[in-house]
Amino acid sequence: MKFTLQGPTGQPYEAYAYTGGKAFDASQPTVVFIHGVLGDHSVWILQTRYLAHHGFNVLAVDLPGHGRSGGEAPSSVEEASQFVEALLDAAGVQRAALVGHSWGSLIALETAGRLKDRISHIALVGTAFPMKVSPALLESSLHEPMKAIEMINVFSRATLAAPPSALGPGTWVLGANTALNRRVLASNTKVNVFHRGFVACDSYANGLQAMADLTCPVLFVLGSQDQMTTPKGAQSLVNQAREAGKTHEVVMVPMGHHQMTESPEETLHALQRFLTARL
Repeated sequence: MKFTLQGPTGQPYEAYAYTGGKAFDASQPTVVFIHGVLGDHSVWILQTRYLAHHGFNVLAVDLPGHGRSGGEAPSSVEEASQFVEALLDAAGVQRAALVGHSWGSLIALETAGRLKDRISHIALVGTAFPMKVSPALLESSLHEPMKAIEMINVFSRATLAAPPSALGPGTWVLGANTALNRRVLASNTKVNVFHRGFVACDSYANGLQAMADLTCPVLFVLGSQDQMTTPKGAQSLVNQAREAGKTHEVVMVPMGHHQMTESPEETLHALQRFLTARL
Protein backbone atom coordinates (compact mmCIF):
# COMPACT_ATOMS: atom_id res chain seq x y z
CA MET A 1 0.00 0.00 0.00
CA LYS A 2 1.43 3.39 -0.94
CA PHE A 3 0.73 6.81 0.52
CA THR A 4 1.71 10.22 -0.84
CA LEU A 5 3.37 12.31 1.84
CA GLN A 6 5.25 15.59 1.93
CA GLY A 7 8.90 15.68 2.90
CA PRO A 8 10.51 18.29 5.18
CA THR A 9 11.02 20.65 2.21
CA GLY A 10 7.46 20.21 0.94
CA GLN A 11 8.38 17.81 -1.84
CA PRO A 12 5.87 14.95 -2.26
CA TYR A 13 7.05 11.36 -2.14
CA GLU A 14 5.53 7.90 -1.94
CA ALA A 15 5.79 5.89 1.28
CA TYR A 16 5.24 2.14 1.29
CA ALA A 17 3.52 0.08 3.99
CA TYR A 18 2.90 -3.68 3.85
CA THR A 19 -0.62 -4.68 4.93
CA GLY A 20 -0.12 -8.40 5.54
CA GLY A 21 -2.02 -9.39 2.41
CA LYS A 22 -5.34 -7.94 3.61
CA ALA A 23 -7.26 -4.86 2.50
CA PHE A 24 -7.37 -1.99 4.98
CA ASP A 25 -10.61 -2.05 7.01
CA ALA A 26 -11.42 1.15 8.90
CA SER A 27 -13.56 -0.76 11.41
CA GLN A 28 -10.56 -2.72 12.72
CA PRO A 29 -7.79 -1.56 15.08
CA THR A 30 -4.54 -0.58 13.36
CA VAL A 31 -0.98 -1.57 14.25
CA VAL A 32 2.01 0.27 12.72
CA PHE A 33 5.27 -1.72 12.59
CA ILE A 34 8.56 0.21 12.43
CA HIS A 35 11.84 -1.46 11.45
CA GLY A 36 15.35 -0.75 12.67
CA VAL A 37 18.56 0.37 10.95
CA LEU A 38 19.02 -1.25 7.52
CA GLY A 39 15.67 -3.03 7.83
CA ASP A 40 12.40 -2.82 5.97
CA HIS A 41 8.81 -4.04 6.33
CA SER A 42 9.80 -7.67 5.71
CA VAL A 43 11.44 -8.12 9.13
CA TRP A 44 7.90 -8.39 10.58
CA ILE A 45 6.61 -10.97 8.10
CA LEU A 46 5.21 -13.55 10.54
CA GLN A 47 3.77 -11.07 13.04
CA THR A 48 2.12 -8.84 10.42
CA ARG A 49 0.55 -11.65 8.40
CA TYR A 50 -0.90 -13.27 11.49
CA LEU A 51 -2.38 -10.08 12.91
CA ALA A 52 -3.71 -9.01 9.50
CA HIS A 53 -5.67 -12.27 9.32
CA HIS A 54 -6.90 -12.02 12.92
CA GLY A 55 -8.79 -8.75 13.18
CA PHE A 56 -6.14 -6.03 12.77
CA ASN A 57 -5.05 -3.62 10.11
CA VAL A 58 -1.28 -3.69 9.83
CA LEU A 59 0.93 -1.06 8.27
CA ALA A 60 4.53 -2.32 8.25
CA VAL A 61 6.42 0.65 6.90
CA ASP A 62 9.56 1.17 4.92
CA LEU A 63 10.96 4.33 6.48
CA PRO A 64 11.57 7.19 4.00
CA GLY A 65 14.62 6.59 1.83
CA HIS A 66 14.54 2.86 2.64
CA GLY A 67 13.41 -0.02 0.46
CA ARG A 68 10.23 0.84 -1.43
CA SER A 69 9.72 4.27 0.15
CA GLY A 70 10.95 7.43 -1.48
CA GLY A 71 11.74 10.67 0.28
CA GLU A 72 14.65 11.78 2.43
CA ALA A 73 15.95 9.23 4.91
CA PRO A 74 15.35 10.57 8.44
CA SER A 75 18.46 11.81 10.20
CA SER A 76 16.97 11.69 13.70
CA VAL A 77 14.41 9.82 15.76
CA GLU A 78 12.32 12.98 15.84
CA GLU A 79 12.21 13.24 12.02
CA ALA A 80 11.19 9.60 11.73
CA SER A 81 8.47 10.17 14.34
CA GLN A 82 7.03 12.98 12.22
CA PHE A 83 6.89 10.53 9.31
CA VAL A 84 4.83 8.09 11.40
CA GLU A 85 2.38 10.85 12.30
CA ALA A 86 2.11 11.89 8.64
CA LEU A 87 1.47 8.27 7.66
CA LEU A 88 -1.38 7.99 10.19
CA ASP A 89 -2.89 11.18 8.78
CA ALA A 90 -2.57 9.95 5.18
CA ALA A 91 -4.13 6.60 6.06
CA GLY A 92 -6.99 8.27 7.92
CA VAL A 93 -6.10 6.46 11.14
CA GLN A 94 -7.24 8.35 14.23
CA ARG A 95 -5.75 5.93 16.76
CA ALA A 96 -3.13 3.20 16.37
CA ALA A 97 -0.79 0.86 18.19
CA LEU A 98 2.93 1.12 17.46
CA VAL A 99 5.44 -1.73 17.38
CA GLY A 100 9.10 -0.82 16.84
CA HIS A 101 12.34 -2.77 16.70
CA SER A 102 15.70 -1.31 17.77
CA TRP A 103 15.87 2.16 16.13
CA GLY A 104 12.18 1.66 15.36
CA SER A 105 11.49 1.24 19.09
CA LEU A 106 12.89 4.72 19.73
CA ILE A 107 10.76 6.09 16.89
CA ALA A 108 7.67 4.43 18.39
CA LEU A 109 8.55 5.75 21.84
CA GLU A 110 9.05 9.32 20.62
CA THR A 111 5.79 9.17 18.64
CA ALA A 112 3.80 7.86 21.61
CA GLY A 113 5.22 10.60 23.81
CA ARG A 114 4.22 13.30 21.32
CA LEU A 115 0.83 11.98 20.19
CA LYS A 116 -0.29 10.71 23.60
CA ASP A 117 -3.92 9.47 23.43
CA ARG A 118 -3.69 8.95 19.67
CA ILE A 119 -1.50 5.91 20.42
CA SER A 120 -3.37 2.98 21.99
CA HIS A 121 -0.41 0.66 22.71
CA ILE A 122 3.34 0.68 22.26
CA ALA A 123 5.59 -2.37 21.97
CA LEU A 124 9.34 -1.82 22.18
CA VAL A 125 11.24 -4.79 20.71
CA GLY A 126 15.01 -5.00 21.20
CA THR A 127 15.12 -1.55 22.78
CA ALA A 128 17.60 0.36 24.90
CA PHE A 129 18.06 3.89 26.14
CA PRO A 130 20.39 5.52 25.60
CA MET A 131 21.00 3.51 22.42
CA LYS A 132 24.68 4.34 22.05
CA VAL A 133 26.65 2.96 19.10
CA SER A 134 30.36 2.27 19.52
CA PRO A 135 32.64 4.79 17.75
CA ALA A 136 34.28 1.92 15.84
CA LEU A 137 30.94 0.74 14.50
CA LEU A 138 29.86 4.28 13.61
CA GLU A 139 33.12 4.73 11.70
CA SER A 140 32.78 1.40 9.92
CA SER A 141 29.18 2.08 8.93
CA LEU A 142 30.38 5.23 7.18
CA HIS A 143 33.62 4.08 5.56
CA GLU A 144 33.38 0.26 5.43
CA PRO A 145 29.64 -0.49 5.43
CA MET A 146 29.98 -4.08 4.17
CA LYS A 147 32.38 -4.89 6.99
CA ALA A 148 30.03 -3.22 9.47
CA ILE A 149 27.07 -5.23 8.13
CA GLU A 150 29.00 -8.43 8.88
CA MET A 151 29.76 -7.14 12.38
CA ILE A 152 26.19 -6.26 13.31
CA ASN A 153 24.84 -9.55 12.01
CA VAL A 154 27.28 -11.55 14.09
CA PHE A 155 26.47 -9.48 17.19
CA SER A 156 22.71 -9.65 16.50
CA ARG A 157 22.37 -13.41 16.23
CA ALA A 158 22.13 -16.19 18.76
CA THR A 159 21.60 -18.91 16.13
CA LEU A 160 22.35 -19.64 12.47
CA ALA A 161 19.16 -21.56 11.68
CA ALA A 162 15.65 -20.33 12.28
CA PRO A 163 12.74 -22.09 13.99
CA PRO A 164 10.17 -23.57 11.56
CA SER A 165 7.83 -20.56 11.63
CA ALA A 166 10.55 -18.09 10.56
CA LEU A 167 10.29 -18.30 6.77
CA GLY A 168 10.84 -22.07 6.79
CA PRO A 169 12.84 -24.84 8.46
CA GLY A 170 16.58 -24.34 8.18
CA THR A 171 16.41 -20.71 7.07
CA TRP A 172 19.86 -19.16 7.42
CA VAL A 173 18.87 -16.14 9.47
CA LEU A 174 22.33 -14.58 9.48
CA GLY A 175 22.68 -14.85 5.72
CA ALA A 176 19.13 -13.71 5.05
CA ASN A 177 19.46 -10.60 7.19
CA THR A 178 22.89 -9.80 5.78
CA ALA A 179 21.36 -9.86 2.30
CA LEU A 180 18.48 -7.64 3.48
CA ASN A 181 20.91 -5.12 4.97
CA ARG A 182 22.88 -4.95 1.74
CA ARG A 183 19.68 -4.54 -0.28
CA VAL A 184 18.37 -1.71 1.90
CA LEU A 185 21.73 0.07 1.81
CA ALA A 186 21.75 -0.17 -1.99
CA SER A 187 18.16 1.06 -2.24
CA ASN A 188 19.32 4.62 -1.50
CA THR A 189 22.10 5.83 -3.77
CA LYS A 190 22.14 9.36 -2.31
CA VAL A 191 22.50 8.72 1.40
CA ASN A 192 24.27 6.12 3.52
CA VAL A 193 21.17 5.07 5.48
CA PHE A 194 23.29 2.72 7.59
CA HIS A 195 25.43 5.49 9.08
CA ARG A 196 22.53 7.95 9.24
CA GLY A 197 20.39 5.48 11.16
CA PHE A 198 23.15 4.69 13.62
CA VAL A 199 23.79 8.40 14.24
CA ALA A 200 20.06 8.86 14.90
CA CYS A 201 20.12 6.07 17.50
CA ASP A 202 23.30 7.33 19.11
CA SER A 203 22.13 10.95 19.40
CA TYR A 204 18.56 10.41 20.65
CA ALA A 205 18.19 11.96 24.09
CA ASN A 206 14.45 12.22 24.75
CA GLY A 207 13.65 8.62 25.72
CA LEU A 208 12.92 9.10 29.41
CA GLN A 209 10.80 12.18 28.80
CA ALA A 210 8.86 10.41 26.05
CA MET A 211 8.17 7.50 28.42
CA ALA A 212 6.90 9.95 31.03
CA ASP A 213 4.69 11.71 28.49
CA LEU A 214 3.00 8.75 26.80
CA THR A 215 -0.44 7.65 27.97
CA CYS A 216 -0.74 4.08 26.66
CA PRO A 217 0.30 0.62 27.94
CA VAL A 218 3.89 -0.39 27.16
CA LEU A 219 5.26 -3.81 26.24
CA PHE A 220 8.99 -4.55 26.30
CA VAL A 221 10.11 -7.58 24.24
CA LEU A 222 13.78 -8.21 25.03
CA GLY A 223 16.22 -10.88 23.88
CA SER A 224 17.97 -12.69 26.72
CA GLN A 225 21.04 -13.17 24.47
CA ASP A 226 20.87 -9.77 22.75
CA GLN A 227 24.35 -8.24 22.39
CA MET A 228 23.24 -5.17 20.41
CA THR A 229 20.65 -3.83 22.84
CA THR A 230 21.17 -5.88 25.98
CA PRO A 231 18.27 -6.36 28.41
CA LYS A 232 20.23 -4.24 30.88
CA GLY A 233 20.21 -1.42 28.33
CA ALA A 234 16.41 -1.25 28.50
CA GLN A 235 16.31 -0.95 32.27
CA SER A 236 16.21 2.86 32.34
CA LEU A 237 13.01 2.81 30.27
CA VAL A 238 11.49 0.02 32.37
CA ASN A 239 12.30 1.96 35.53
CA GLN A 240 10.86 5.16 34.10
CA ALA A 241 7.65 3.36 33.11
CA ARG A 242 7.36 1.98 36.65
CA GLU A 243 8.12 5.28 38.37
CA ALA A 244 5.71 7.18 36.11
CA GLY A 245 2.93 4.71 36.87
CA LYS A 246 2.61 3.39 33.32
CA THR A 247 0.93 0.07 32.65
CA HIS A 248 3.83 -2.01 31.41
CA GLU A 249 5.01 -5.57 30.86
CA VAL A 250 8.44 -7.09 30.19
CA VAL A 251 8.70 -10.28 28.11
CA MET A 252 12.05 -12.02 27.67
CA VAL A 253 12.53 -14.21 24.60
CA PRO A 254 15.39 -16.74 24.42
CA MET A 255 17.36 -15.30 21.49
CA GLY A 256 19.38 -12.34 20.24
CA HIS A 257 18.61 -8.92 18.78
CA HIS A 258 16.30 -9.98 15.94
CA GLN A 259 13.51 -11.32 18.09
CA MET A 260 11.04 -11.32 15.17
CA THR A 261 12.92 -14.02 13.24
CA GLU A 262 14.92 -15.77 15.97
CA SER A 263 11.98 -16.06 18.37
CA PRO A 264 9.11 -15.46 15.96
CA GLU A 265 6.36 -17.32 17.76
CA GLU A 266 7.27 -16.02 21.21
CA THR A 267 7.37 -12.48 19.85
CA LEU A 268 4.06 -12.92 18.05
CA HIS A 269 2.34 -14.39 21.11
CA ALA A 270 3.58 -11.54 23.30
CA LEU A 271 2.29 -8.95 20.82
CA GLN A 272 -1.03 -10.70 20.28
CA ARG A 273 -1.69 -11.05 24.02
CA PHE A 274 -0.72 -7.46 24.71
CA LEU A 275 -2.82 -5.99 21.90
CA THR A 276 -5.94 -8.08 22.39
CA ALA A 277 -5.99 -7.80 26.18
CA ARG A 278 -6.23 -4.01 25.98
CA LEU A 279 -8.51 -3.36 22.99
